[in-house]
Amino acid sequence: MATKQTEPVTVISLQKLSLETPEPQPKESKTFTVEDAVETIGFGRFHIALFLIMGSTGVAEAMEIMLIAVVSPVIRCEWQLENWQVALVTTMVFFGYMVFSILFGLLADRYGRWKILLISFLWGAYFSLLTSFSPSYIWFVFLRTMVGCGVSGHAQGLIIKTEFLPTKYRGYMLPLSQVFWLAGSLLIIGLASVVIPTIGWRWLIRIASIPGIILILAFKFIPESARFNVSTGNTQAALATLEHIAKMNRSVMPEGRLVEPILEKRGRFADLLDAKYLRTTLQIWVIWLGISFAYYGVILASAELLERDLVCGSRSEVVVTVGDTEGSQSPCHCHMFAPSDYQTMIISTIGEIALNPFNILGINFLGRRLSLSITMGCTALFFLLLNICTSSAGLIGFLFMLRALVAANFNTIYIYTAEVYPTTMRALGMGTSGSLCRIGAMVAPFISQVLMSASFLGALCLFSSVCIVCAISAFTLPIETKGRALQVSDAEIS
Repeated sequence: MATKQTEPVTVISLQKLSLETPEPQPKESKTFTVEDAVETIGFGRFHIALFLIMGSTGVAEAMEIMLIAVVSPVIRCEWQLENWQVALVTTMVFFGYMVFSILFGLLADRYGRWKILLISFLWGAYFSLLTSFSPSYIWFVFLRTMVGCGVSGHAQGLIIKTEFLPTKYRGYMLPLSQVFWLAGSLLIIGLASVVIPTIGWRWLIRIASIPGIILILAFKFIPESARFNVSTGNTQAALATLEHIAKMNRSVMPEGRLVEPILEKRGRFADLLDAKYLRTTLQIWVIWLGISFAYYGVILASAELLERDLVCGSRSEVVVTVGDTEGSQSPCHCHMFAPSDYQTMIISTIGEIALNPFNILGINFLGRRLSLSITMGCTALFFLLLNICTSSAGLIGFLFMLRALVAANFNTIYIYTAEVYPTTMRALGMGTSGSLCRIGAMVAPFISQVLMSASFLGALCLFSSVCIVCAISAFTLPIETKGRALQVSDAEIS
């Protein structure tokens, strides 16, 4: 019987099998960025404190800036000033603001937002108090210029707020900061109506410096920007800040370790004019300049309309003659604000918040660019409507709407500028924009307080034309920042 042939069997040892089994790879450790942490922690008690303290910088800034509008009639009479001399005060304030905006922006991107904010408040409070002791017009102009230098650093408060807020809340919380500017404007007008007729303008300046001094003490509760710390390699400080925010908000941190690229190139002016940002930067500068020109033009024009009634000429004015009986004589208008004038200023100032709900909706649903182009176009229209000879109520209504529109313009461009630039140049971007903005503010007094006296319609047409240019520039901006995360470096921009 033939034996059955068996097929060879290959035997694989267990030892060999085990050697060929791939070893499990170690798990990669989780990491997160500051943006991830800010979004994970969410909105909470820390952000409310941040909103109140940093927002209050607007109160101090508004009081210092608006103070010139309410004091102008008094110093015009006390020192017997001509129109150009009154306008020069405001121009020099904004000249100081313009120069130091760039300087503070450069320093903030290199040494921190918090430090520059503190220095600017100390500087502003010191020179503001000195202004109240001005022995002459020249000293008054010089010291108010120094105040303008200090006030220029207040924009760092907005940057700190922007860098700590989650993306979906920026479009809502930042426009609400307008409430603080409104509060400061109303406070200085209300104080002026009581203080100037009783104890004089010098005491008004001293009282106006108090909010800034109080805020200096409150800054210790707000930390340095975590985004700035990681950009300089100080990851531990950034992590400690984020953990403090999470604890305060009763939230949790993301899992893993905090990582961010260390950015050696920070705060370089050339980066703003790089090919990636050149068009955006130039258009932003045009918009800032135009918005500031219109905003301070409205404020100063309101004071002029009330002081001298340029629209319908129904008010007589006292003419004070400066000079000796023999020499050349220079007439200057001397009319103090009446209680009704202060009431009109208060009503028109309240207009700054009237469109805030619509502004917030526009920013968040239409986007930053379209919203800004619409409000700028409407601003141009209402400037022309001021030429209509109407009743006192009609004038108040036009001024009310103009203040509402120019405030909405400022809200939108502030948010857009803070969002469009990366961390490496955000403070510099805000600083240079604020600096260009002050050129518009420097020119505005000569249009509102000098040209308007000679040609009322000509001044209004100039304001309106600038607003139209800004509306076109806003509509054609190349980047929309609605819903976009804050960029860390320009490498993230596609």
